[in-house]
Amino acid sequence: MSLSARKIQIGRKTYRLNAVLVGWSLLLPSLAFMIFIFVIPLVQVISLSFSNFSMITGTGTNIGLRNYRYLLNNDRFWNAMFNTVKYAAFKLTVDTTLALLIAVMLDRNIPGKRFLRASYFSPVVVPVVASSLIWIWFYDPSVGPFNQILSFLGLPTSRWLFHENTALLSILIFSVWKGVGYNMILFLSGLQNIPDSYLEAARMDGATEMKVFFKIKLPLLRPITSFIIMMGVINSFKVFTEINVMTPDGGPLGSTTLIVNYIYDQAFTSGRMGRASAAALLLFVVIFLLTELQRAINAKKHVDLV
Repeated sequence: MSLSARKIQIGRKTYRLNAVLVGWSLLLPSLAFMIFIFVIPLVQVISLSFSNFSMITGTGTNIGLRNYRYLLNNDRFWNAMFNTVKYAAFKLTVDTTLALLIAVMLDRNIPGKRFLRASYFSPVVVPVVASSLIWIWFYDPSVGPFNQILSFLGLPTSRWLFHENTALLSILIFSVWKGVGYNMILFLSGLQNIPDSYLEAARMDGATEMKVFFKIKLPLLRPITSFIIMMGVINSFKVFTEINVMTPDGGPLGSTTLIVNYIYDQAFTSGRMGRASAAALLLFVVIFLLTELQRAINAKKHVDLV
């Protein structure tokens, strides 16, 4: 019997052997990539989290749950986690709301619409390091343009990145400016894919533009909104570059130390790779739980709509 005619049974289904072999041969490169890039590092991180491995000495022994107990009782860890939650909540709220408002504005027939789209999206394509360095100058208390504008308007100036009360807020303003264009494009694509017949039918029934937005446009944008929020949560909890460039030492009194910066500091500054691995796994658990919570909420809303 030829190879093409031979069949094998997997579960309750029967497949041709040559089709199975071709399928696996096509999958092997991707599987190998996933194993080396994701599975092996994940196993190593889990193993290191239960050890006191030091980058300085290159040695370590198994210490059980001691790293986790240290983190859960460490003020710096909780301060970093609290700063991360504040950062994520503020950025998600402001970024999503502002992006939706801009998308609604650009969905109308206004002059210069293409230029405005490009202008709002342009910060997204600028490298984070380059834009962070520019904004450090913007925030300079002495010669920065932000304080110059405030002085010109007769308003009190600020120390921006150099004061514990305003450092994290300053980075948040930068992050919103950097990322709002991407979410705006996603919302705009969703708005432009809404069938005109839905909107025309609502207007013929006497619905105002406000009702059209809240009763038709916003519900139809729910899948895009869910995607933006989910990716926003993940990216907010992973933010590192702008914090490390604009406030390399964690800001005044640790006011801008986020959880990824704490992990980096433990791993590469203090050399405690085991403790950093434990913190990374805790961060993974937090992101996973938040993502699953959002998926459950979205699924419940979908059932209620049906």
